[in-house]
Amino acid sequence: MEQQFKYFAFISYNSHDVKWGKRLQKKLEHYRMPATLCSERGWERAPIKPVFFAPSDIQPGGLSLELQERLKASRNLVVICSPHSARSEWVGREIAFFHELGRTQNIHFFIVDGEPHSDDPEQECFNPVVETLGLPEILGANVNEHVHPLPWLNRERAYVQLVSKLLDVEFDAIWKRHRRQLIRKTVAWILGVLAVIAALVGIWIHNQPVDVTLRVNETSSHNDNLPALRDAVVTLALPNKTETDTLRTMDGEVVFRNIPRKYVGKPVQVTFSCRDFLPVDTAVVLNKALTLDIARDPIAYGFIRFRLYDPQTEQVLPDVEVTIDGQTVRSDALGFVTLSIPLPQQHKTYPLSASIPLHEDSVYLPCGESYWVFKK
Repeated sequence: MEQQFKYFAFISYNSHDVKWGKRLQKKLEHYRMPATLCSERGWERAPIKPVFFAPSDIQPGGLSLELQERLKASRNLVVICSPHSARSEWVGREIAFFHELGRTQNIHFFIVDGEPHSDDPEQECFNPVVETLGLPEILGANVNEHVHPLPWLNRERAYVQLVSKLLDVEFDAIWKRHRRQLIRKTVAWILGVLAVIAALVGIWIHNQPVDVTLRVNETSSHNDNLPALRDAVVTLALPNKTETDTLRTMDGEVVFRNIPRKYVGKPVQVTFSCRDFLPVDTAVVLNKALTLDIARDPIAYGFIRFRLYDPQTEQVLPDVEVTIDGQTVRSDALGFVTLSIPLPQQHKTYPLSASIPLHEDSVYLPCGESYWVFKK
């Protein structure tokens, strides 16, 4: 009957290599074997556990009785090899004790630094007890072996080499699968990093301010006889600030700079005011390019109203026939002359005549009740 052990492996190391010991314990205990091999051999998916590593269980301090009991309870001994462990008395004692238990074939070497069988004592990674006891010639799994151009892939290969020796399975049977998993994980990691970068770039872009360009579109009938648009005041009202600029011509544009991008696609308030045009105060969905519909004020040059007055009698002149731009009207009881001209026919000035002699022969727009026309 096969002897039952509490630990699958015991990690022997020098305190300078404690990080490698922790890393190796985690790698071995979490290594998942192929399901087919587990089914064939009756293993769990992670068969290499528990692994004894002193910092997580007891404090190392010589080959105490407790350590001896741990070694006896371990199926395998994994020696972390480096120039430090090669000079360690306690690593040598652990190897020798495990050898005395008759489990020499279960001693495995994991090289993290230095060289095996080196001519330079400072670079030798095997403890002298290996040669003293006449242990079989073993090179061990070497994390620095230059099989692949990528160092991390060489480390993974060394882990799998050790796993294959611990479980007595063919190296290629699990390495090819392990490498495929590494490739998939690497690709997934790269895609994840790219996704994070894309998200960060998206956030950065989203937070970058934008320039908003606004143009106007005249929806009323265009009349070349009337003054052109000039010095229109355009205001963009945001939740926390208001931007104002001046539109010089109908074909021009105003640019509101450094508008927070978070407002793009959201409703904002836009106002427009200009002489001779109707005011605009409306909500629009903010975009980088905006077009605002405007219309000319039909009253500015289309509503004529003035008063006839006789300076000699100092009286207003009611019921006087007046002709303006070919249209005839009469002054009312208060002497007011009123006439509306359609937008397409409007001018800045209109010819004026009457049934009585007048000082003016033209009426100039805009005009209103304060506009007087005198009799000669």
